[in-house]
Amino acid sequence: MQPKRLPVIGISANIAKDADGMLPGYRRSYVNEDYIAAIIQNGGVPILLPVNEKKDVLKQQVSLLDGLILSGGSDISPLKYGEEPDVLLGEIIPERDYSDMKILQFAIEKKIPILGICRGLQLLNVYHGGTLYQDNRYHHQEVYKHWQGHGPDIATHHVSLEKDSILYHAYQKENICVNSFHHQSIKKLGDGLKKIAKSKDGIIEGIESTYYPFMVGTQWHPEMLFRKDEGANALFKLFLTEASKGGTL
Repeated sequence: MQPKRLPVIGISANIAKDADGMLPGYRRSYVNEDYIAAIIQNGGVPILLPVNEKKDVLKQQVSLLDGLILSGGSDISPLKYGEEPDVLLGEIIPERDYSDMKILQFAIEKKIPILGICRGLQLLNVYHGGTLYQDNRYHHQEVYKHWQGHGPDIATHHVSLEKDSILYHAYQKENICVNSFHHQSIKKLGDGLKKIAKSKDGIIEGIESTYYPFMVGTQWHPEMLFRKDEGANALFKLFLTEASKGGTL
């Protein structure tokens, strides 16, 4: 009997440039290993999706997938949501914006489960016509520290979850504690999305689709918490369970 086929999960890659060493300025494609470990532990096969601007290549990459994770990283160019850059905008990588938008488009067309993490949540929002605060200091009220100066697996602030949401289904409680590594957040919510999590300062911390079977985003980093947080691991388990059902071509 053949072994059961494991679901293949694509992870959108980031770009890094060597600051010094043998090859200063040299570009590399990468993701943090936590994404990979979380997928493997919960029964999936991770594949890195390197940034590129070849539409045919991106489409064929997605054709191999049973699920997609949009990973964290650089700021999304505000030109993507009709704004000019504010002075507190961080680094942007326009070719990554293009690459991520295209793989998201193809993943939606294939109807595979989609999980957006940090920048990934923001990309889901911008893709659906939403906008971002280019820095949390532009928020209408004073906000908490959302860029923690602590270890990645330390939870530093509370988030409330909406019942009957994907996140509540995973965490099985209304109030959780999360880690935080973002200086941007959702301003205008995109079409076809609903808010399912927020922090006490009003920052939107979780979204899901109103039209798509499994499309969810977290502003925090569950992949950094899954080893010690049952709810974070349950989110990946739920995502992999959905991915194992397969999409449509």
